[in-house]
Amino acid sequence: MLNCIVIDDEPLARGILEDYLRRLPFVGSIHPFETARAALAYCKNHEADVLFLDIEMPEMNGIEFLNRIAGAALPHPPITVFTTAYRDYAFEGFELGVIDFLLKPISYPRFLLAMEKIRDFLALKDQNANIEENAQEAPLGSVFVKSGVQRIKLNFDEVTHIQGLKDYAIIYTNTGKIVLKGSIKFMHDIFPKNRFLRVHKSFIVAVSRITRIERNRLVVNGNQIPVGRNYKDEVEQVLLNRKR
Repeated sequence: MLNCIVIDDEPLARGILEDYLRRLPFVGSIHPFETARAALAYCKNHEADVLFLDIEMPEMNGIEFLNRIAGAALPHPPITVFTTAYRDYAFEGFELGVIDFLLKPISYPRFLLAMEKIRDFLALKDQNANIEENAQEAPLGSVFVKSGVQRIKLNFDEVTHIQGLKDYAIIYTNTGKIVLKGSIKFMHDIFPKNRFLRVHKSFIVAVSRITRIERNRLVVNGNQIPVGRNYKDEVEQVLLNRKR
């Protein structure tokens, strides 16, 4: 059962998320807060699995709240979903390791997709999978993933993009996803640079899977991926070379 926190200074927005969460049988408890300051005091003394966090709030905004949580070095920090009316703010959240963002007004189907992503991450995380230490010795075009006693061959052609989430990486493939122990930097070192491009502090994409670019984000296999300011020039150059 998931223990959830909702932080939003708007009663209506807070109430909508509480209602959505109550509909789910795998949610055990819901703790709503009007201010980030009150929620911070709670988080320092209680564990939570999932945090729905508004960005624009008085006194302490959502980004400052996440920085305070990181500074508190909680043993089990919650998985965070940003909720915001401002798309550009939402992409900043990926810099802080959020798993998803919900653009207000939040529809129930989109909320369910976020919850599915969270449950998948938690289930796959428990499998304790990791890339083998001798990954560089894997056959050309692939890498081996070890999960318990299983040894799984992961072909680079199957990978669409990779998302870093704190000490883990979510590898998205044609058929599903794999959660691995390891930083996004480690994944960047393993995956071939001529086929995969770091586009954000928290994202790597397969260049061949980029279908279009929209301002500060890419569309990869139907997924919107943010492009970080420090990576924008390289991304534009790679896309320009593809057209030649």
